Amino acid sequence: MTNYGTIPTSSSPGGTNIEFISRAKTQIKAGLATRRPWKEMARSFNFPSGLLNAIERIKINLSYFRMNYVIVVLTILLLSLLYHPISLMVFFALMAVWLFLYFLRDEPLVIFHRLIDDRTVLIGLSIITVVLLLFTGAVGNIISALLFGAVVVAVHAAFRRTDDLCLDEEAAGLMTSSPSS
Repeated sequence: MTNYGTIPTSSSPGGTNIEFISRAKTQIKAGLATRRPWKEMARSFNFPSGLLNAIERIKINLSYFRMNYVIVVLTILLLSLLYHPISLMVFFALMAVWLFLYFLRDEPLVIFHRLIDDRTVLIGLSIITVVLLLFTGAVGNIISALLFGAVVVAVHAAFRRTDDLCLDEEAAGLMTSSPSS
């Protein structure tokens, strides 16, 4: 029996790699598309009127500038690891593993014909990350960099005004504590 004119269902092995890279590129672009302009992040500062106002600003700004804050914290972490080359290499290797196994994965993870859910992958990768970073000897450096990044983000989020942000209705409803009328 001939199968002229049919579309082959299996692709070549090289095509799979190109598809994965293309998919990864698309997902990275989609993730970075949620980043807000840096100029918008760097304007409109004043003191909050009180603790509750500061907490509300932090919630709104964390939601609105989420990708920017992630970039800031990862940059601080990267800069802190410059003097620990082994930790830096482990950090990049772990970042690649996280991207491949967690962030850029479209299909469920199957190992030895067993389906592994996202929660298990997250827990496993977290444990592996902590253990490997413990072995590099830069744990204190990493923790201090993450704490410094968290303080930088919290201070910025508390002092950045929120009244000039362009919030869509759904995000605004999720970010405010009062019910909408």
